[in-house]
Amino acid sequence: MREAVRTTCAYCGVGCGISATPTGAREVTIRGDEAHPANAGRLCSKGTHLGETVGLSGRLLHPMIGDKRVRWDKALDLVAKRFRDTIARHGPDSVAFYVSGQLLTEDYYVANKLMKGFIGSANIDTNSRLCMSSAVAGHTRAFGEDVVPAGYEDLDKADLVVLVGSNTAWCHPIVYQRIQAARAERGTKLIVIDPRRTETCEGADLHLPLRPGSDVALMNGLLAWLAEQGMVDKAFMAAHVDAPEGFWEHLATGHDVWTTAQTCDLDPALLLQFYEMFAANPRTVTMFSQGINQSIRGTDQVNAIINLHLATGRIGQPGAAPFSITGQPNAMGGREVGGLASTLAAHMDFAAENVARVGRFWAAPTMATKPGLKAVDLFRAIGEGRIKALWVMATNPAVSLPDAGNVRAALEKCPFVVVSDVIANTDTTAYAHVRLPAAAWGEKDGTVTNSERTISRQRPFMALPGEAKPDWWIVKEVGRRMGWGSAFAYDTPADIWREHARLTGYQNDGARVLNLAAHAAIGNLAYDAMEPFRWGGTPFADGRFPTPSGRARMVKVGQMDLQAPLADWPLTLNTGRYRDQWHTMTRTGLAPKLARHREEPLVEVHPADALALDLTDGDLARVSTPQGNSTFRVQLSDGQRPGEIFTPIHWTDQISTGGRTGLLPRPLVDPHSGQPGFKSTPAALAKVETEWKGFLILRGDEPARVPCLWATRVAVPGGALYEIAGNGDAARIEACLPKGERIEAIDHTRGSRRIAVIVEGRLAGVLFVTRTGLLPSRDWLIGQLAAGDVGATVLAARGPGSQPDKGATVCVCFDIGLNQIVAAIREQALVDVPAIGRALGAGTNCGSCRPALAKILAQTNTAQANEEVLDAAE
Repeated sequence: MREAVRTTCAYCGVGCGISATPTGAREVTIRGDEAHPANAGRLCSKGTHLGETVGLSGRLLHPMIGDKRVRWDKALDLVAKRFRDTIARHGPDSVAFYVSGQLLTEDYYVANKLMKGFIGSANIDTNSRLCMSSAVAGHTRAFGEDVVPAGYEDLDKADLVVLVGSNTAWCHPIVYQRIQAARAERGTKLIVIDPRRTETCEGADLHLPLRPGSDVALMNGLLAWLAEQGMVDKAFMAAHVDAPEGFWEHLATGHDVWTTAQTCDLDPALLLQFYEMFAANPRTVTMFSQGINQSIRGTDQVNAIINLHLATGRIGQPGAAPFSITGQPNAMGGREVGGLASTLAAHMDFAAENVARVGRFWAAPTMATKPGLKAVDLFRAIGEGRIKALWVMATNPAVSLPDAGNVRAALEKCPFVVVSDVIANTDTTAYAHVRLPAAAWGEKDGTVTNSERTISRQRPFMALPGEAKPDWWIVKEVGRRMGWGSAFAYDTPADIWREHARLTGYQNDGARVLNLAAHAAIGNLAYDAMEPFRWGGTPFADGRFPTPSGRARMVKVGQMDLQAPLADWPLTLNTGRYRDQWHTMTRTGLAPKLARHREEPLVEVHPADALALDLTDGDLARVSTPQGNSTFRVQLSDGQRPGEIFTPIHWTDQISTGGRTGLLPRPLVDPHSGQPGFKSTPAALAKVETEWKGFLILRGDEPARVPCLWATRVAVPGGALYEIAGNGDAARIEACLPKGERIEAIDHTRGSRRIAVIVEGRLAGVLFVTRTGLLPSRDWLIGQLAAGDVGATVLAARGPGSQPDKGATVCVCFDIGLNQIVAAIREQALVDVPAIGRALGAGTNCGSCRPALAKILAQTNTAQANEEVLDAAE
């Protein structure tokens, strides 16, 4: 066993430290890094199971031109030539880069420098545009710079935490556990503002299920009420904050409790309770995420929150701050180097003096002088033929961008598409003329910045496989071949780090909070040993802001008119993440344990809406919008507001025939940030009838194309499970089974067929299909993929003495199912979540299932009490 390597998690913006101990060529033991300030050793389910994702299944290992493997020199020469020729014929704005928060800061820096300083265009944007660019715009409007004025320790010191548009328990579990620890230790209050009643709401002191898109009205109403109560901090305002003309007069009209409650569709008593809790707790952290940012009014929503904190002096103080929490591991690093089309570099915009300053520093021949195209507009320009060469790095826009059908049409039309990625076959690489194999997590070497501005090292603990190369190396080699060798003469990521750090301090003179100059002279060994550190200290503690006046700026924001339901599109579609999956599942989809929590893409529907549409739990239904449609499995949920539905963002054409959420949202964006509005799309829902249903289990990791209406694939130990459904003759599915000894049983009455294929005594595949009957649990059959002597009893789907069905997986860390939890609660008279943990282990590792455990406990105890009442009555 080799020594442990301290690195950083590959997933969300919490930025957890990891201790990775290699145990084989592509095997590693993962633990939380107890010395890392972000997580102190804790990890969520995704981080815990990172070791299941480091294999080479599906990896892109060699440069490819079309379907032909080529040498690196040939691929890089072609990329450089095509970009150089396109620029010569059509100008620098005819090319573009679309990059990713999965890149390390050093990767981002080189790509940004090449595009903005040498190609001479700002047409480089990032998938972070889709998740946090409204926060960037809001910070810049209010503070003069994109600075997050909070740290995780503020959660420990706050008396009130307000979560707005964030399912923190699922999307940032370690932050959620920190909040829960503060509640247990200090009595911190928790308010959740979200149209959905999510797991984060379990046990919260207050949940406001507001109407989607009414956040500005809510925050304006609160600020108007605070002003009326005399609770604005006039001394802080006079010393440190400017309010625009007419700001307070604007709030004084139409923001009373009753009007606000009506706009937000909330009970006035509930609204007043929120107001009073906010007023009573000056040490307040308002943490917000995609529910705020992913809106066509996202920037205004951000500024409405910041206005509250500025007006009450709740900023720059322990336990008091507005806190934007990012979705990707290095969204912040991308913001620091200028990875967004709307920024230049090092938190500088495109003001003439900044363009000149960065041009001098880079000795750049052709500086971009204006912002480039943001993500949605960038792909629209590709479709219109204005951009003729595109380089996509470490992201999957054919899935993740809104109106993804038109994105695919644009990629199909683009004359030259380059994709550098870890995975060979994605929905986006299908359109690539050149594919370049990039380093994956565990092989990468560089830095990332988390949501609280802490910079951490991501260190390699595995060798680069095949011919894979770091992203920074790929970009600098293209830059050299385009004629700028001396500007891209980097040998190590430390070289890039030093240049990036110097730029942040170059002629800064205190104008910008981001200044890493003190870290710019470190040697290679010091870079390798770099400990996590947070830049900027405690921003605004002295009341000074990086604006020309040194004062923060309130922003007057008004509530937009909320659209009434449309006749053809009567529902409102919301989208988001699942607990144990990540983006387009190219990494988490490899981990069998992570797949079991949500095996299929679900559309969550309120029972009243389901009744009106003749839908029952487990049906298939088609979600349609003016942009497109896709099919999902129905899940009834009284956590949904009536008239609203929810779908997950993760499923792709590689793993499912349906569940393609990216096809559905409108390509409408916030006018300030360019961030799309994923949270409020007019939609319709209709039942999809099928004649049969079933499942297919196959050994090995070679994906199968299953010819039916509904087929979703999840990884299981030793192979894959496909949930299937369709119409017509199901016999065509048998073509997916491998060759070998076949055992089958047919029940004509139920229209059922069970087939098993055995090769050399081992189960190679099974197919179970039924028209009217029930399907057995898949767990025992999945376990037989690893068994050595399988016989005809496999068709019974359980062996002698088999354990009862454990039910749907609730705790991924310990593989504990719903039926096991309910049985333990009943049989052992368990009274709280810690008792469940002591009995089963559930909830004792990452803790992300604890809200679900609390809900199961309450439901089980209620059901048991009702049963006892009925028994007594009899």
